[in-house]
Amino acid sequence: MSELIATDHDTYDWPEMVDALNRLLRLRTTPIGMKLFETVAEMEAIPKIRRPSAIHTTDQIVGQASRNGWTVGITAADLVGAQCSTVIGLHPRSEGWLSGDRMAGVWYADQAEASKHQHAMDVVPYGRFEAMAVSPLAVGRLDPPDICLIYATPAQMILFINGLQWTGYNKLEWGCVGESACADSWGRALKSGEPSVSIPCFAERRYGGVMEDELLIALPPHFLPKTIAGLEQLSRNGLRYPIAPYGVNNDVRAGMGVSYSN
Repeated sequence: MSELIATDHDTYDWPEMVDALNRLLRLRTTPIGMKLFETVAEMEAIPKIRRPSAIHTTDQIVGQASRNGWTVGITAADLVGAQCSTVIGLHPRSEGWLSGDRMAGVWYADQAEASKHQHAMDVVPYGRFEAMAVSPLAVGRLDPPDICLIYATPAQMILFINGLQWTGYNKLEWGCVGESACADSWGRALKSGEPSVSIPCFAERRYGGVMEDELLIALPPHFLPKTIAGLEQLSRNGLRYPIAPYGVNNDVRAGMGVSYSN
């Protein structure tokens, strides 16, 4: 899928899906949704939405939903700068932004290297949207969200991906821009409509509350039912979380006979 943000006409039982994810993966962090809005009024019409009283990063706004359980809406004016707002399509991918001058000598050796990084980032095209909101999936206030954001440990994440690949198998490939890894997760998923995994960056961990052992997957909601169905089948096959260590010194044949053959 290459079009920006697929229209999702399916209906979902959000509490049931979140309960299933927590039961199957024992997630520690609240699964949330993110949605872009063409007008501020549409965003502000979301029930019980909070508006920031201070300036934040998008990482913090996402963290307010995933760590605090809040429903929060923002415009570009609520964000600290263009690095955040450009990723979600609320600021143009301008020449100044592409220059990378603010990262030169800090994250990259010089401006040429920093500019390469800026050009490599996946961002939502500018001009269509004025606002964005995030909210816990279980409350169903963004129905449906454009994408779902799920934080998980590496062990939980690979099982989630295994569930996603149970039917309709497709090799999943991603990149890593390094700093500004939100471009690898919500930036890429919003732009492409495809599942996107990232290693959350320094800023996401420092400002967004992302734990040091967490990865992030961003994906449109229509992928969730098939992933949960796949996780259920894997669990019935004995492939479930937590993954019990077999032991590095044990004869592997008994375990392999259960996990990899009938």
